[in-house]
Amino acid sequence: MQQISRMLMKLFQRARLEKPGQVDPRAAEFTLSLLVAMYDRSGTGCIKIRSAAAALISLSGDTLLAKYKAFFKFYAVPDGEATLIITRSALRSLLTDLNQIPAVVGEGCTLSCVEIAIHDCFHGIRNAAIGEEKFLFWLRSEPAVLLWLPTCYRLSATEMVSHQARCR
Repeated sequence: MQQISRMLMKLFQRARLEKPGQVDPRAAEFTLSLLVAMYDRSGTGCIKIRSAAAALISLSGDTLLAKYKAFFKFYAVPDGEATLIITRSALRSLLTDLNQIPAVVGEGCTLSCVEIAIHDCFHGIRNAAIGEEKFLFWLRSEPAVLLWLPTCYRLSATEMVSHQARCR
């Protein structure tokens, strides 16, 4: 947790320099509290770096495609060559980690939802793993287990829209 705390302080310090006055001085503290609520419910004092990274990626302001590619990078394993693949086990870890985000506000899904999503992703695949292209294709189909992610992205994107119309 100390390593994540230091990383968050550096991250938000850099953000404050890039966007003066737009980043709350307690942002690192608040973010760490959120990560603890999501990933350390038993109070062990430990949070997996990969879980924290998944949460930060999903809550970032980046595009969905950039988020999906980052998820792949963090959860994929080498295929013996320079190729990376996602195994069923890695996908289970990713989905479990991501589902802690809506769960913290009482909107999580059950373990069976994760298993259904894994089965759906690997439907028709004989190999034990999939490549980035298949993984991205599956995520773009907006699987029900992660429907909250593109929905939050779209809501966030609409906040940036401005128009010249005036309402009466």
